[in-house]
Amino acid sequence: MFTGIIQAIGKIEAIDPKGGDVRLTVGSGKLPLDQVQLGDSIAVGGVCLTAVSLSERAFVADVSRETLGHTVLGEVRAGAAVNLELAMTPRTRFGGHIVSGHVDGVGIVTARWSDGRSVRFRIEAPSELARYIAAKGSICVDGISLTVNRVEGAAFEVNIVPHTLAETTLGATDKGARVNLEVDVIARYLERLVLGEKAAETGVDLELLKRSGFV
Repeated sequence: MFTGIIQAIGKIEAIDPKGGDVRLTVGSGKLPLDQVQLGDSIAVGGVCLTAVSLSERAFVADVSRETLGHTVLGEVRAGAAVNLELAMTPRTRFGGHIVSGHVDGVGIVTARWSDGRSVRFRIEAPSELARYIAAKGSICVDGISLTVNRVEGAAFEVNIVPHTLAETTLGATDKGARVNLEVDVIARYLERLVLGEKAAETGVDLELLKRSGFV
């Protein structure tokens, strides 16, 4: 479990194919690896990975075929910058929102523009994720906990303050970039709760929402 508060910008140092999946070597930047043990979870660009080898300034993690096919890690190249966060501990200051590191889909940055000292991004999410994204709700973009400022269909906007631009990969992210998205876990569970006993049979539709008092 993570908070979406990025601790370091790392770098993909090596990509080693392993029979259909890959093993990544990730330079840790300023991430405190002295706090990490083998088997610990580290969020890499918003993807929860397990450290299988550690050195002073890097760690190694395996990435499954499933993860390669459903996240931006399937497209990453050596030298790419990635956001890094260590898993939460009982004493972690909870400054973002609940992030699992289980990416729901890949979005596309369709616009970037300045807004005062901040920068605003417009991101097109996969259509199947639109129902989980709400104005003033939370969303995780490449591992970063962000507040949704505006929603229009499957597109949403976020405002990035100067500190976040400087301390995450969003500072170098431009129009056309593909980003990992994780929706708010509360929205996912709410959908299942609304379904009740029908959860194993069907999905949420307008009629079900009306009967449940949400419309």
